[in-house]
Amino acid sequence: MKYITVFISESPWSCSWYYFAMSLSEKENEDGQNELEERILQANNREFNSLFDYPDNTIKTSKYNLFNFLPMNLFEQFQRLANAYFLILLFLQLIPQISSLAWYTTVIPLIVVLSITGVKDAIDDVKRHQSDKQVNNRSVLVLMNGRVEEDKWMNVQVGDIIKLENDHPVTADILLLSSSEPCGLTYIETADLDGETNLKVKQAISVTSEMEDNLELLSAFNGEIRCEPPNNKLDKFSGVLTYLGEDYFLGHDKLLLRGCIIRNTDWCYGLVIYTGPDTKLMQNSGKSTFKRTHIDHLMNVLVVWIFLALGAMCLLLSIGHGIWESHKGYFFQAFLPWQRYIASSATSSALVFWSYFIVLNTMVPISLYVSVEIIRLGNSYYINWDRQMYYAPKNTPAQARTTTLNEELGQVKYVFSDKTGTLTENVMIFNKCSINGKTYGYSYDANGQCVPGSPNDKVDFSYNQLADPKFSFYDNTLVEAVRNEDRFVYLFFLCLSLCHTVMSEEKVEGELVYQAQSPDEGALVTASRNFGFVFCSRTPETITVIEMGKIRVYQLLAILDFSNERKRMSVVVRTPENRVMLFCKGADTIIYELLHPSCASLSDVTMDHLDDFASEGLRTLMVAYRELDSAFFQKWIKKHSEACLTLEDRERKLTLVYEEVESNLMLLGATAIEDKLQSGVPETIFTLSKAKIKMWVLTGDKQETAVNIAYACRLFKDEMDGVFMVEGTDRESVLQELRSARNKMKPESLLESDPINIYLARKPKMPTRVLDETPNGDYGLVISGYSLAYALEGNMELELLRTACMCKAVICCRMTPLQKAQVVDLVKRYKKAVTLAIGDGANDIGMIKAAHIGVGITGHEGMQAMLNSDFSFSQFHHLQRLLMVHGRWSYNRMCKFLSYFFYKNFAFTLVHFWYAFFNGFSAQTVYDTWFITCYNLIYTSLPVLGLSLFEKDVNETWSLCYPELYEPGQHNLYFNKKEFIKCLIHGIYSSFVLFFVPMGTIFNSERSDGKDISDFQSFSLIVQTTLIWVMTMQIALRTNTWTIISHAFTWGSLGLYFCVLFFLYSDGLCLMSPSTFQFLGVARNNLNQPQMWLCLILSTVLCMIPVIGYNFLKPLLCPVNVDKVLNRIHFCLKHPLPPTVKTKAKHPGLRRSAYAFSHKQGFGDLITSGKTLKSKAFKTNKKFL
Repeated sequence: MKYITVFISESPWSCSWYYFAMSLSEKENEDGQNELEERILQANNREFNSLFDYPDNTIKTSKYNLFNFLPMNLFEQFQRLANAYFLILLFLQLIPQISSLAWYTTVIPLIVVLSITGVKDAIDDVKRHQSDKQVNNRSVLVLMNGRVEEDKWMNVQVGDIIKLENDHPVTADILLLSSSEPCGLTYIETADLDGETNLKVKQAISVTSEMEDNLELLSAFNGEIRCEPPNNKLDKFSGVLTYLGEDYFLGHDKLLLRGCIIRNTDWCYGLVIYTGPDTKLMQNSGKSTFKRTHIDHLMNVLVVWIFLALGAMCLLLSIGHGIWESHKGYFFQAFLPWQRYIASSATSSALVFWSYFIVLNTMVPISLYVSVEIIRLGNSYYINWDRQMYYAPKNTPAQARTTTLNEELGQVKYVFSDKTGTLTENVMIFNKCSINGKTYGYSYDANGQCVPGSPNDKVDFSYNQLADPKFSFYDNTLVEAVRNEDRFVYLFFLCLSLCHTVMSEEKVEGELVYQAQSPDEGALVTASRNFGFVFCSRTPETITVIEMGKIRVYQLLAILDFSNERKRMSVVVRTPENRVMLFCKGADTIIYELLHPSCASLSDVTMDHLDDFASEGLRTLMVAYRELDSAFFQKWIKKHSEACLTLEDRERKLTLVYEEVESNLMLLGATAIEDKLQSGVPETIFTLSKAKIKMWVLTGDKQETAVNIAYACRLFKDEMDGVFMVEGTDRESVLQELRSARNKMKPESLLESDPINIYLARKPKMPTRVLDETPNGDYGLVISGYSLAYALEGNMELELLRTACMCKAVICCRMTPLQKAQVVDLVKRYKKAVTLAIGDGANDIGMIKAAHIGVGITGHEGMQAMLNSDFSFSQFHHLQRLLMVHGRWSYNRMCKFLSYFFYKNFAFTLVHFWYAFFNGFSAQTVYDTWFITCYNLIYTSLPVLGLSLFEKDVNETWSLCYPELYEPGQHNLYFNKKEFIKCLIHGIYSSFVLFFVPMGTIFNSERSDGKDISDFQSFSLIVQTTLIWVMTMQIALRTNTWTIISHAFTWGSLGLYFCVLFFLYSDGLCLMSPSTFQFLGVARNNLNQPQMWLCLILSTVLCMIPVIGYNFLKPLLCPVNVDKVLNRIHFCLKHPLPPTVKTKAKHPGLRRSAYAFSHKQGFGDLITSGKTLKSKAFKTNKKFL
């Protein structure tokens, strides 16, 4: 695009910039694309920057305020079909010509529902307001008028210069200007963004780093920034700084992002580029979407069905009324006169249609929705209160951040997980090693058998004053080898103490602190430190090491830096004895090819050791050295210098020079680092696998690291039939690799006669669902982000989906945050299965929001994922409890609740249908008006809530022991359209019994005193009392777990019914308001009659027989897997199985590299440049000795 040069006067408040800005604004009005193409700002000039209407640094996640809460909340609630339906129903009841029920039968439940939902929404929004206020009111140091003043985060604006101090979070996205470290270096921790706790380095450009903390220079700084508009790319940034007539390119390494934390840097100054919603952190947060469960969607369909059935019944009854009025009612107008507004039977029939629409509205009672909200809220509190999901070290309980997805937790089919910080703790531990063909790190018993390390075998490093007290090792023979000055052991640890890019710092006098760019290097240097080879300090030319108490200074001649292609790094040093040595470490597959032929036998032994290490899930490196003669080195270093200084094809020339010296290496051994998994990760993944939940790992990490972790956590197993690697660099190669994998797993899936291919061929557009396919074995899939970019295009995504979904586990590596969300959305769109995404960093927010359920890992890895999640906890292993226990219980409870609720309302409402045939289809109700009002709100609410909050088919122990119990939820077996039809049929049958048995019982019957009891009010009382008894016994049959609360709710509600009955039918209320309370004395006159109790017992038995018979015969005639598992549980209680003994199976043919080296390229150049040095050089003190 065309750039416009800005004229800035020497006076910072000159009007020149104003006219420029106005002209720019005019141009933007002409071409609206400018604002989308770049952002322009000037340092220390708020007035200029304000012309562009950049947002301030305020974060707003709340929805309401004091003034708009009521209208907005009511508007949102009435967008729900059911609430709008009942509002319309209320208006209909206010029309006297068609109202057959009092207005309060609808308005009271509607107000209760709206109030409960409104209070819940208000509480949630108050919490959001509190969170926003806490963040926005944090303090920050801002440079104003030549002074550093304290201000609030929300007052920071684009173009401000702010000061950040050590351990402080970054306020906004800022351009680094200067820092306390040499050459403007700043160390940051990006845990909130990507979950990684290892430090990263940012560097200011030289023209601003020279200002350091000089407030006069910083205040006078008026550089202009032109950069890209706000976006969500965490690892991309480009811009140009124009200052003093010069242009300086700005890259991502100059930008500090909001959410980072300053580490190991006393202070730094930065220029604010993006604020508030424009920051990359907030851009990644995206818009919150309202997630609804599959059961919610099903309920919407069922409610539509009910509406249609309701309309059909009303139409049928209105037609019946018209026929009755034509043939009967017309001739009895002397006794039943028509109202003056009724001109004919057709008019009366039309009015009766709406009357029955009101009478039968309880087919979909409004209390259904308020009950669902209460049930979900209660089950959410169970998650919050679960002590076994509480993480004591961080004082972090599990948290249900939404109350709408609980039952969805019991239906998960796919889990998408981040790796770093989610499966692993991002903590590396030096676990084992192999030196000169001998392994160290194993513990052995008296018989020479390898046993797990115990605290008694822990090496005592107290003899080493510089040892790291947190380091642990469990093999004393290695310490003895060091003390015996074994030559190979000496060279091995010398290599670890020299071949790295770690920085050292003495924060507290006498204590060394290492700053490692990758945790791998930190673990190796710490290990060498504990075994007596202490890396002490470095300069661009030297490395100081304390070897077994002696200070030795090595001259650093060259660093052969790491790169993803080389997969190794080397250093060339001159020893105090004037010997030139090259030390190298790298991936086994790479180093193996560089070894001297004399190392053949040793390399074979070492490779066997590496197989053992890799089978345990350890990350490995090979270590080698080479002694260089003086003549060769002089020639080589000259070539190296020439390659470093060349400007053309520099990388290729350096690679050739490196290969020349990195040859004929002498093997020393190998290291084995444990990328420490979070506690219980392998067991959790095994449990999820048994529950038929497929797990995909979506990570930005390297392929070797991701695959290694997959084996460590038992996601991949050596016993698998194959692991496919998709590494294509173009569309054709990726397609070929995917089809080749599918051909091996299911050859017939490539044939045109395959059912799924036929199904896809018939679809003119993209299909809405892709059916599951069964492979001929157990397979895994690994695909890189580069290949994934092609696989997610057009029709290729179906090839990817079909191949990946046939695999037991999938690893996607080197992924961008957008690709993570795309993969989740792909499965979500085509598989129609419930997906769950779990992560810990801002780069996981996309997939967390894309999945049906988002879970955030909290703790030291950061809080951004948690803030955007639906559920959160601190450890990955809590996921199995969230799904297997809380999720399964919530799903089972919700299904039982819905089945019972629809049944009880069908039985309650359809009695009116049968009664219509006996009252001339006049829309007269069977029940007392107060009974209709209280039936769902009072009489039957507590028992069903007790069932929905306390019901357990099996306890939590069996739920975890038998993950197969989880399977019904994945297929939604407990509540679906078929189960709904069963409820409807059962309700029709029960309503038939509830109407005709009482009618037959009291028809032409008399009391013991000879009085007639077959009046309407007596009949109404008998029907409603029988209905309450039947509903109580039905819920008792559905209850598996009886508690004191269950008994109180179930039988207490029955007692409450009789108490309310006698109160409403009491003489006092009836005399006080005869028009409202019309059933005077009916209760006491009928409850003492034997006909009443005969009817009650007979109706209850007839309604219970089908349920008892179905529950007894179904497991015998049509057992499902759950029934078999329950039988197995009962068998296990009687016959405990002996514990199984696991044996270690060795598979030498399944070689894989477990390369452990994750830091970025270019750190070696930074070290040799001298930019990392403090102004005061580190001096080795005798106290280290």
